[in-house]
Amino acid sequence: MLSHMHPKISLCAPLLLAAALCACQSNAPREGQRPPAQPYRENLGSGTLYMLDPSASKTLIYVFRGGAAASRGHNHVLNAPSFEGRVLLAGEEAAKASFSLCFRFDQLQLDWDALRSSVGGNFSTPRSEQDIADTRRNMLKSLDAGQYPELVINSVRIAGDWPVLIADVDVSLHGVSHRQTVMLKVQHSDDQLVADGQLVLRQSDFGIKPLSVLGGLLAVQDEIAVEFELVGNRIGN
Repeated sequence: MLSHMHPKISLCAPLLLAAALCACQSNAPREGQRPPAQPYRENLGSGTLYMLDPSASKTLIYVFRGGAAASRGHNHVLNAPSFEGRVLLAGEEAAKASFSLCFRFDQLQLDWDALRSSVGGNFSTPRSEQDIADTRRNMLKSLDAGQYPELVINSVRIAGDWPVLIADVDVSLHGVSHRQTVMLKVQHSDDQLVADGQLVLRQSDFGIKPLSVLGGLLAVQDEIAVEFELVGNRIGN
């Protein structure tokens, strides 16, 4: 869990790419097809609305080295200093909450020394500015970020009860929507909401072939891990 405490409320906190927002479902795809990507939801309906604050939130994304010569490669850690997100609480019943979140890949910060040191282990090796620039270029190319610049998360269904929630979410990436289940811890007051959780994405679920060079000797693992603590402030009355 990320160490980020807020004295205004006794917090447990919900999800990052999830903080309690809007339901969205697409028509069932034909066999062999993936559902199309879902847009970021700005209108979540009526209730108490919280706007996520990137400056008070923390999101870390972990990418893992792979291949037979993995020891010659690098793990990567990224953070998202800028994103959009809303959480709607429609009364006190957790099942009526909804949320939506969106961030751009070209705004991610990659492999900062302080981030790598804070993770430790095989993430802690420092990297040169040129290495980081090359990694960023390869990452954006692998994600087809010019055509698909964003990752969007929309809630579909929420179960559990405060402060421990289980959310089915549609994750939209690379023009594809994939449904996943995420456990969240959430606390909220009249003024503020805090959510934390973890999420594992597989690039292959979104039609992305993980980067591989030298005939697969050096590669990126399919799985990407995300951990987050999201802080939202109430807007309106």
